Amino acid sequence: MNYNPDAAQWLLRELSLTGFSQDDEQRLRKLEERRITPDKELPPVDFLFRLHNKPCFARGELVGLSGKAKSGKTFVCSILMALCFRSEVLSVQRIEQKKLHVLWYDTEQSDESTQDILCQRIMPMTGLKPSDSSPQLSDFHSRFDIFNVRRDAVSERLPSLEVAVRYRRPDLVILDGIRDLVNDINDGVVAQNVVERLMHLASECHCCIVCVLHQNKSVEDRNLRGWIGTELKNKAFEVYECVKSSERIFTWSQTDTRKYDIAEGLSFAVNDKGIPYRCTEHQLVEAQLKAHQKMANKGKPFGDLNPKYAHKEGRKYIFDVKLIFTDIMEPDKPYTEEVLKPEIYRKTNVVKEKIHDEILQRAVNEKVLLSCINTFGKKEYVLPSNTSSTNAVQQDLPF
Repeated sequence: MNYNPDAAQWLLRELSLTGFSQDDEQRLRKLEERRITPDKELPPVDFLFRLHNKPCFARGELVGLSGKAKSGKTFVCSILMALCFRSEVLSVQRIEQKKLHVLWYDTEQSDESTQDILCQRIMPMTGLKPSDSSPQLSDFHSRFDIFNVRRDAVSERLPSLEVAVRYRRPDLVILDGIRDLVNDINDGVVAQNVVERLMHLASECHCCIVCVLHQNKSVEDRNLRGWIGTELKNKAFEVYECVKSSERIFTWSQTDTRKYDIAEGLSFAVNDKGIPYRCTEHQLVEAQLKAHQKMANKGKPFGDLNPKYAHKEGRKYIFDVKLIFTDIMEPDKPYTEEVLKPEIYRKTNVVKEKIHDEILQRAVNEKVLLSCINTFGKKEYVLPSNTSSTNAVQQDLPF
């Protein structure tokens, strides 16, 4: 049943006879307008983007973007902003055909850093240069409102943002970061008020507001920082997390949603010019291996060996070499050491490169693998399709 103004007026007249005040009548009238029934016609959720073929970043809603310091949050914001001008960036698509209007509200960085990200990262991702004089550059400038308010008083930042959004009417707002709208991130009353005002602003202006916020500093604690983080997570339509895998490889993934679950994360690398590009699974594993090797060199602990492929007897680790390489390799296809070593790590959790070499050599000795030198002078390994060797490899390894 849809809202019926005549029935509502009759109800209010009846209530006025039973002692309800004029304010009460107004509240009841508003409640009637907000009544939800099974057949009430409501507009569908309007999404801006599509990640792994799932709609995301809804208009009229808040979205949380979290991560440790330097974990790639600003890279993800740059991708989103470039998407407003281009239809696809790093396999993420813009749903609407028309270009979108962006408002980037930077509370953290210096003016120079904000400008550098705009000129050296966002614009190159859209295919433009600051020195261009094409009509597209004018179009770009008309769609990007970028403000750096780090020098402004904390008390002025939220009111200024509200005025800017109501005046400019953007489709996407990047608030980097929400923490800088409050003096104390653990003031629950202030945190609730700020998040409520941002929710009202997103709904009123039919825009998506992406709120960037750090996670807690502890390595194990991935919760959003402070009471403001708790309020944001509770009220946000979606929450995303950025994780740094190596110096130049990051993963962006969804952690919470009210609508579409996006189970798969998006891994991306950053080139020497600071431009993100899509990262392959192998590059990600290779980066994780290097990170764990650094940890091992510093004496830091890392995960146990995978019991599927290795078990310990005294000081000896016994590796099922055939199982390792049949799970990694396609028969009769050549693989280089550079490709195999990260895969050995991924399967076994063995970090030390010396042990990778020993596993490969033992596999050759046991005739699980064949080795040769290719035309480029690199050693290659092949898993024969007719191999029948099942011998396990024993190694006395000082873990």
